[in-house]
Amino acid sequence: MSLVFVIQEHQPRCDLWLEHDGALASWVIPKGLPDDPAVNHLAIRTEDQRARGASSLRIADSGTYDCSTWTDREVKITLHGSRYSGAYALFQTDGDQWMIHREQVPAPRGLLPMLAGGTGMPASDEGWGYEMKWDGQRALAYVEDGRVRLIGRSGRDITESYPELAALGPVLPRRGAVLDGEIVAFEKGSPSFAALQPRMHATGDAAKRLVAATPITYLVFDVLHLDGRPLLDVRYEDRQQLLADLELAGPSWHTPPAFLGVSGKAVLHAAEQQGLEGIVAKRLDSGYLPGVRSPDWRKVKRLFQQEVVVGGWRPGKGVREGRIGSLLVGVGTSAGLAYAGRVGTGFDEAMLRLLGERLAPLARETSPFDTEVPADHVRDARWVEPELVVQVSFDRWTRDDRLRHPVFLGLRTDIDPRQVVREP
Repeated sequence: MSLVFVIQEHQPRCDLWLEHDGALASWVIPKGLPDDPAVNHLAIRTEDQRARGASSLRIADSGTYDCSTWTDREVKITLHGSRYSGAYALFQTDGDQWMIHREQVPAPRGLLPMLAGGTGMPASDEGWGYEMKWDGQRALAYVEDGRVRLIGRSGRDITESYPELAALGPVLPRRGAVLDGEIVAFEKGSPSFAALQPRMHATGDAAKRLVAATPITYLVFDVLHLDGRPLLDVRYEDRQQLLADLELAGPSWHTPPAFLGVSGKAVLHAAEQQGLEGIVAKRLDSGYLPGVRSPDWRKVKRLFQQEVVVGGWRPGKGVREGRIGSLLVGVGTSAGLAYAGRVGTGFDEAMLRLLGERLAPLARETSPFDTEVPADHVRDARWVEPELVVQVSFDRWTRDDRLRHPVFLGLRTDIDPRQVVREP
């Protein structure tokens, strides 16, 4: 059963109150709750108060807690608050003298990135922060014991594609962390998804050779776990402060600024001046919801982009004779894979060859789309299993739910086709 905790703060001192047996058990912690699991802080046991006394407290944080141990000499709890969260152990040393330390909690496995579930500028800037939207490959970085493991949006391990990011591990020699960010390749000062393509599909020696030819930067914009402390329930605003305190800036990684207390329109204007796709608005009081498309995050786009699933292709003519002329693509809906139109521009020779190689073993006899495909698109179509995801830019969605003037941007081997839906 979850009980209530309350924390008063008198910098640096804090008072911890825990609901227990109808009262509030109390400790004074002169140096505040410890962040580092290797450090113990003094905790002085004081007289309990009845639970109703909490209403008169000047509260710095409150929430619920779970208790695994409560004896006269030891208390083990896990706090679930907006500012304070994680596991702590209190243990008696002499009389009313106790110590408190943060328990080491292993980083969770199997996390997937949180995704934006809303679109457009919030009605008011109050309660929102803003970040630039980067055109790259999303990655969670697990930093443990000086080693780095990169997990893509689909849950696939992509560490081998970016060997230069191994150097991020020693930057946090004692501090295990899970970071969220975007791997970006810059071209003439702007993010280029096309430039990133060779890096996304290379491994082993090929990836090592590309480090100098096509450098990347891991832009870190969130921290989900730090020093054995889970941060998923911590407010976005507070996670940003923890991330800023890490001062992550290196040859292949950087922490771009989050704009808090700034006009969203001003941030979008700055994105336009830098040639970026747009910005992301994030609620200051929101937690991190792994793998969820949440309205707490909103995309504000200057340019439209969409991930689509390839369900077929049409042969080319003229200079493309014998190769792919256009891709037939769709997006996931509640009714299945909905046809979204043809993509026939944006390919170079190398990409046409690669697409041909990837699509050949996926051939099938019938259309994989669950909505009607126009007769003139069906006539010479070659159908494939809907397993390949590509990214396109486009002008807008038409009234019949088709992409207008789509342009191919690149392959998305990091995305599960079952996760592809129409972007908000």
